[in-house]
Amino acid sequence: MTGVGFNSAWTRSYAGRADAAVRLFCFPYAGASASIFRTWHTGLPEGIEPVAIQLPGRDDRFDEPPYEHMTPLVADLADVLSPLMDKPYACYGFSMGARVALALVHELRDRGLLAPRRLFVASSAAPVLRQPVRGWDEPEEGLVAYLRELGGTPPGLFDNPSLLELFLPSLRADLRVVGTCPIAETVPLDVPIRAFAGETDVEAPPARMRDWARETNTEFELTILAGSHFFPEAETVRMMEIISADLLT
Repeated sequence: MTGVGFNSAWTRSYAGRADAAVRLFCFPYAGASASIFRTWHTGLPEGIEPVAIQLPGRDDRFDEPPYEHMTPLVADLADVLSPLMDKPYACYGFSMGARVALALVHELRDRGLLAPRRLFVASSAAPVLRQPVRGWDEPEEGLVAYLRELGGTPPGLFDNPSLLELFLPSLRADLRVVGTCPIAETVPLDVPIRAFAGETDVEAPPARMRDWARETNTEFELTILAGSHFFPEAETVRMMEIISADLLT
């Protein structure tokens, strides 16, 4: 592993808010990079520092092999992020990132480390439902079809075979991480969870996100946003307002 810091191989802080009261570690969806959170500091108050996670196999870490299994991924994440948990923090995970964030919080608890103030999950069916993960074990045509169905991918990517060829391996590996992750019968967390679901999301509709409540012994809230798997910009702003209120009030 490489060095630890807010702009190490693993992390990106686009705001540089060293004096913020709370850090928000942000975990991207399958195939995505830390850059999907590059503007979040503009929608969050000064009291929150978003720190985006950059996984291997993409952008400036393209030459590193992506993880294909959850256990080594969260073990390395715990090693990297634990020194950055010297003040209150929270975790936000979108789609695949929600499952990674959940597994990481369990790993941190097993190590006896500081728990997050709150766990935020978006567009990810509750783990206890054991919903099959599509795409990772299908031929390329099936993986691309799944990607099209989810939306959120720039249309030009599908028209550029060279770019698509570069993108698909990390996407497949990320989906494998979730698709092969065993659902352990673990003790629920003592961490409040708020889930965000798109009202028309076919993959993770509100009905499939309500059971995130079973992952915590304490407070759970489900917020339904307009849109599908990927939220419109206005709803993302609303989501950040809710996150801010949860963390600072």
